[in-house]
Amino acid sequence: MAFQVIPPRRLYQEIALQIKAHIESGEFSVGARLPAERELAQQLKVSRPSVREALIALEVEGLVEVKTGAGVFVRERRRPFPSTASYEGPIEIMLARALIEGDIAARAATKMRNADIKELERIVKAMNPSPTGQELCLPSDRAFHLYIAEKAGNTVLARFVAELFDARHTPLSVQFGKHFENASTWMQAVAEHQEIIKAFASRDSLAAKRAMERHLRKSWSRWTKQIDHNPQKLTKKRSAKSDQTSGTSDQYRTTPRPGHKWRQIPWK
Repeated sequence: MAFQVIPPRRLYQEIALQIKAHIESGEFSVGARLPAERELAQQLKVSRPSVREALIALEVEGLVEVKTGAGVFVRERRRPFPSTASYEGPIEIMLARALIEGDIAARAATKMRNADIKELERIVKAMNPSPTGQELCLPSDRAFHLYIAEKAGNTVLARFVAELFDARHTPLSVQFGKHFENASTWMQAVAEHQEIIKAFASRDSLAAKRAMERHLRKSWSRWTKQIDHNPQKLTKKRSAKSDQTSGTSDQYRTTPRPGHKWRQIPWK
């Protein structure tokens, strides 16, 4: 008898599987709002960013709809579920970049010449965070980070930076971008890039390291912005509406049916 290989799962995938199981069992009906990220994180004993990745993964699969500022709602299944099993979580990738690219920036600072500073300025100037020009931001962002990695003089590190950045093209990361990137967030990124260039211009390795880490951690923070800003207020408003229409409707149910229990997921 041949045994089947059991693929390892990342933490956000374990969370997504459990949420999916509760949805498919009927504990959350179509149109119901799931518990808030913070509540799920507390019950599952995991971090809120891990819950965020799980919810966006379920959205990519078509099982839920994420409405920024309102919450996450169960949707009717309309298309086959694509697999997200091979994707690293984009939030985890952003933290990895902060750890790696900070040291790369410190090394590159000692090798920057005036021509390099001008080239970085040209790349940042090409970024267009206006509502009609955001398609220019991502290629310029990649060029900026890759140029710095190449100046560090290590081809392996440059390849790592390129591969981590290009993970932005997975369906999971693309969905994150749709929710949490806009002209305003790209303007913030441009300003942070300019601070990195200032550090390079001063040839200060420590300042360059800190500026790069600060930029990537702020990027991480922008991607972990709370989905449901005031879930309690939203629940009360919708509950009142349901009472007026049907009196017993659970269209906006945010708590599961009796007997429901979340299984805590240990850190791995």
